[in-house]
Amino acid sequence: MGAMRSTGLRTFLGTFFGPRAVVRYRVVKKKRPTKSRTSYVKHKEAARAFVHRKLEEHNQQYGFTWGKVAIRDQRSRWGSCSKKGNLNFSYRVALLPEDLADYVIVHELCHLREFNHSPSFWALVARTIPDHKRRKAALRELSIRHETLRAT
Repeated sequence: MGAMRSTGLRTFLGTFFGPRAVVRYRVVKKKRPTKSRTSYVKHKEAARAFVHRKLEEHNQQYGFTWGKVAIRDQRSRWGSCSKKGNLNFSYRVALLPEDLADYVIVHELCHLREFNHSPSFWALVARTIPDHKRRKAALRELSIRHETLRAT
């Protein structure tokens, strides 16, 4: 191997990795739990029970099947549906007024059949939530980061 010359570590590494060796490192900081994170941990299981109960209730109209149901600390979406049929919800959906929570849950449930926002999708939603346009507008008024929705 020989002694390292005055050109330093770069030359030494170059003998092993070639002339364009890049050494990268990352400093990992310990994260303190945020208010959102502690709220999520505190309310996750109650939100899971709420969402499952509402899914069963509203699915009586549709008869759809879904895969996994995940409760997450999502910051920009109330819910989502994957192509595999998995449903994801923010734990904050359980903190919404019940009519708006029903809208979010039915909306994602209907994506199991129609994976778009076509007129046939909205017709599916309207089966259970005929005033879905009003609820959508009311939900838009609330931000998922809105202080009134943060659990304490």
